[in-house]
Amino acid sequence: MNITELARKLKVTSVQLYELFPQIGIDVGRRAIKIDDKVAHKILKNWSTYQPLLFKKPDEEKPLADAAPEEKKPVAIPAVITVRDFAVLLNVPVPKLIVTLMNNGILTALNEKIDYDTASIIAEDLGFMPHQLSEGQDEDANITTIDFIKTTLESEDPSTLLPRPPVVVIMGHVDHGKTSLLDAIRTTNVIATESGGITQHIGAYQVEVPPKEELKSRVSETGRGIPRQARDDHSPAGRRMITFIDTPGHEAFTTMRSRGAKIADIAILVVAADDGIKPQTTEAIKIIRAAGLPLIVAVNKMDKPGADSDKVKRELSDHGLIPEDWGGSTICVPISAKQHTGIDDLLEMILLVADMEKEKLVANPGGTTVATVIESHVDKNEGPVATILVQNGTLRMNDFFVVDHILYGKARLMKDHRGTVLSEVLPSQPAKIIGFKKAPRIGDCLTAMTVLDESVGKMSKQKEQMAAGSVVSAPKMSEKDKGIPSVNIILKTDTLGSLEAIATALMKIEHPDVKIKVVSKGLGAITTADILNAEATKSFVAGFHVPLSAQVRDVALEKRIDVKLYKIIYELIDDIKLRVEALLAPLIQRTVVGSGTVLKVFRNDHGSMVVGVRVLEGVFAPGARVHVLRGEDKAGEGRIKTVQLGKIEIKEAISGQECGILYEGKVELAPDDVLQAYTEKKIKQTLD
Repeated sequence: MNITELARKLKVTSVQLYELFPQIGIDVGRRAIKIDDKVAHKILKNWSTYQPLLFKKPDEEKPLADAAPEEKKPVAIPAVITVRDFAVLLNVPVPKLIVTLMNNGILTALNEKIDYDTASIIAEDLGFMPHQLSEGQDEDANITTIDFIKTTLESEDPSTLLPRPPVVVIMGHVDHGKTSLLDAIRTTNVIATESGGITQHIGAYQVEVPPKEELKSRVSETGRGIPRQARDDHSPAGRRMITFIDTPGHEAFTTMRSRGAKIADIAILVVAADDGIKPQTTEAIKIIRAAGLPLIVAVNKMDKPGADSDKVKRELSDHGLIPEDWGGSTICVPISAKQHTGIDDLLEMILLVADMEKEKLVANPGGTTVATVIESHVDKNEGPVATILVQNGTLRMNDFFVVDHILYGKARLMKDHRGTVLSEVLPSQPAKIIGFKKAPRIGDCLTAMTVLDESVGKMSKQKEQMAAGSVVSAPKMSEKDKGIPSVNIILKTDTLGSLEAIATALMKIEHPDVKIKVVSKGLGAITTADILNAEATKSFVAGFHVPLSAQVRDVALEKRIDVKLYKIIYELIDDIKLRVEALLAPLIQRTVVGSGTVLKVFRNDHGSMVVGVRVLEGVFAPGARVHVLRGEDKAGEGRIKTVQLGKIEIKEAISGQECGILYEGKVELAPDDVLQAYTEKKIKQTLD
C-alpha cells in the first residue's frame, strides 16, 4: 500500500505518518513510497492505540520540573536472558525493546540471548531498577515465554476465527511406547528407522479420525472425566483432523520436550503399565503443568504379563493426578500400542477434550501467517530444511519467511509427513519446508509475507554484515581456567534439535579439574575445514547422524585428528565422560598404619639414617611412608626401607616392640620425633 494512501485513510499527513513509524517499531525510510499491506492493515486496525502517540504534545513528553520523579519499578534479571523473555519480563513491546537495544549499539534478534550487564543498562533506560537474579531464585517465577500465537489472535477480528485441529504432544519416559503409539495411530512403522528404540528428533504428524459413529461402537460408554452432557453434545460432522507432536524420551532431550509442550493444546502422558512412573515421566508432568495443558494419561503395554494399571494410578496419585475412577479428574486410558487396542478410546478422549477447549482452538486462515519451527536441519541435496507448524493464517508457495525482521528464505517446496506436495498449509498443519537461506532455530516464530517491506531488507543486510565478520577461534581461557586441562570438541549434527539436546547434555558434565569446550558446532557433514579447525584447537570431532567422506577421513588420518561418528546420543555423551575421566588425576588415598617414637639415632648418612624406634600403635613395615612430627609441627616426610629386630630383618614390627629402622628422607631425625607410618593408594576418578 502507498504511504500517501494510508495517510489519506487515517486522515493525517504523510509527514506525520513518517514520524509515527519509529514510535511503533516500524523501520521505514523517509524516502519509502510503499509499506507492506499486512503492516498497513495492522496500523489501520490498531489506529485508536497509535493515534495518541502521533498527537502527543512536546510538553507532555517532558516531565515537569516540579513534578515528583516517577518511582522506578524493581526487576530481577537472570545472568542470561533472551530478548523475547526480556520483553515479557519488562512488559514492554518487543519492537520498542529492539529499538532501545539498537540505540545502544546492540543489533540482536528476538530469540538471541543477552547478558545481565547489557540487560541492566536497557532496563534502566526504560525506567526500571534492575538487580541480578540470584542462583537460588527460580527464573520461571519471573520470566514467561511470549505466547506469540495468542498475541496474533488478539489482533484478529473475532468474526474471522474458525475452528482448527487440536495439536497433541506425546510425552513420557524412554521406551514406554510413545513412538509405538504414534505408529499405531498412523499405521506406519517408524521405529524400524530409529536407533536403539529412541526417537532422535521431534516429528509432527496429522491424522484423520473417523466420525464419532464409527468410533462409538468400539468405545466404552463409561465416563472418563468429561461430563456426560458434553459427550452427548459431541457430534462432529464428518472426519476430523488431529495433529500429533512426538517428543523424544531420552533425558538429553529436556529442552526439546519443553518446546514441544509450549506449542501444543493437549498432552498425552504415556506410562508403561509394567514399569510405572519414572524420572522422565515426573519431568514430563512438570512440563505439562507449567504449560497449563489438559492431560490424558495413556497406560500403555496392557498386553504384557506384568501390567498393573492400579500401580500406575497409585503413582499418579502421588504426583497429584487422581484418576477419574478414583474420584479425581485425570483421564486414564488403558491401551496396547503393540496390539493396537484402546487406540479408538484414546482418540475419542482427545476429541472430547478438544471440544471442551474449543474456544481456544481457533485461528484465522486469512489473517497474519505465523508458524513455529518444530525441527530444522541441513540436507545434502535440499539444503536447509525445517518442519514448521502453522498457528495462524495460511502459508502459501513462494511466501517469504521472516524471523525477527530477518529474511530467512522463501517457500519453494512444501510437503506433508507423507511426502505429498502442498500448495498451502493451514492452521495446526505441520509441513516440511524447503527454501530457507539458512536453517532456523527450533522454537523460532516465522512470519510469512507475500511482499517484503524495506525494514526486513535493511535488517537482513545488517545481520549478514555481522555474520561475515565472525570467525571461529580457539576457546578462550579465563584466568581461573588457565592450567586446567580441557576436552575440546567440534560438534556436527544433522538437525538443530539434536545439536541443542547434545549441547544441553554437555553442560551437565561438570568437574572442577577438567573443562569441556565446544570449539564450534554446526549442521551438516564433517568437512575439511572442521579437521583443520580441530588441528588448530587440539580438538576431537564428534559427528551425530552426519556423513564422513573418504576425502575428509584421509585428511583426518594425515593430521592425526580423532573423528568419531555416533547414532545414539547417550553413546556420544558417555564417550565425552570417558575423555573427561581420562584427564582426571587419580585421587591419592592415604591410610595410617602405625606410629612410633624415635628413641636413638645410631647412624646418620647423607639421605639415610639408622634409628631405634618404639612402635606405639599399629605396625611398621618396609616400604611404608612416614610423616615426621616434631612437637605439633610436621617436619617432613620419608620412607622406611628396612625393619630389624636385633640383627634380623623382619617383615613388620607391631605395637609395643622396639626395633631398628633404616629411614630415608631429607629431614634428619632426632630423639622424641614421632613417626607416623602410612600407605598410599591411587584411585581413578570418575564423574559418577
